[in-house]
Amino acid sequence: MVARTRNHCIIHSALCVALVALGVSALSREANAQKWPERNVRIVTPFGTGGGTDIFARILAQRFSERLGQQFIVENRPGAGSTIGTEYVARAPADGYTFLMTSASFSFSPGLYPKLRFDPIEDFVRVSQAVSVPHVIVVLPSFPAKNLQDFVRIARERPGEVLYASAGPGSAMHLAGALFGILTKTTITHVPYKSGGATTTAVMSGEATTAFNTLETALALIQAKRLRALAVSTRERSPALPDVPTAIESGIKGYEVIGWFGLMAPKGTPRAIVEQLSRETAAAMQSPNIRDLTLKQGARPIGNSPAEFERFVRSEVVRWTEIIRQAGIKLE
Repeated sequence: MVARTRNHCIIHSALCVALVALGVSALSREANAQKWPERNVRIVTPFGTGGGTDIFARILAQRFSERLGQQFIVENRPGAGSTIGTEYVARAPADGYTFLMTSASFSFSPGLYPKLRFDPIEDFVRVSQAVSVPHVIVVLPSFPAKNLQDFVRIARERPGEVLYASAGPGSAMHLAGALFGILTKTTITHVPYKSGGATTTAVMSGEATTAFNTLETALALIQAKRLRALAVSTRERSPALPDVPTAIESGIKGYEVIGWFGLMAPKGTPRAIVEQLSRETAAAMQSPNIRDLTLKQGARPIGNSPAEFERFVRSEVVRWTEIIRQAGIKLE
């Protein structure tokens, strides 16, 4: 009985020590969060320079630097369909000094990569979605389709002959085209390029028939009438192209592709830091200068809460995993 009591005391003491250690650790993290940031902060984007993710990462980094008194530095880590930079952030210390600025491609990874080395849901906490941006279906002004219904008719009459350019296998443009083919029951041929900019060049040169660009990559060419916009991919029309109908309006039921850019952090990042940066993102996206710049890019400012962004990301992962399965797309 004495031995059993002694063992019970030892176990109880060990548990108490462990709980105290956890409490001290939590208090330490909270204290550090209250002083954050005390040094430079990195915003990693898993893409190269010049794209929408990079542009909005730099817009926010400048704003955060001015508001929070420390430098926010954008670090580009492109490769492997955005998975290299994303995994890097998943493995980074959860101390509030490394964040991920990513795009809709984040939602595609579970469906595209069977051997993904991080969990897009469990390995990150959401901070805030900065913007949303529609895709736009473009053709040359000389192309015989004057609207989306004409385009679908031509695609059905010429199976496999309609070529659509994308920024690469597994890109948002690739999947936007794949979903279009599924919903319209058309066979359109995917032609991958190395960037979104290259796809508009391909359409203008006649190498490709169409592209499903995010609006910011094609807006200037549409406004200059060098490309014709047939439809946008969101449920509502874009303020940047108010006369261009949505694909749903044009009879493609269920066709919705939402481009987006947003901030995330490694799992375990102090909640106080996450909430502070979320508030700063919301304020940034509603500031007159950034709001106007965003709208001019064809995007819509968001700046939502961590909980709202979490719900959105989870729903997008589920949706695109099923679409990718239906399309039979797999990348290694």
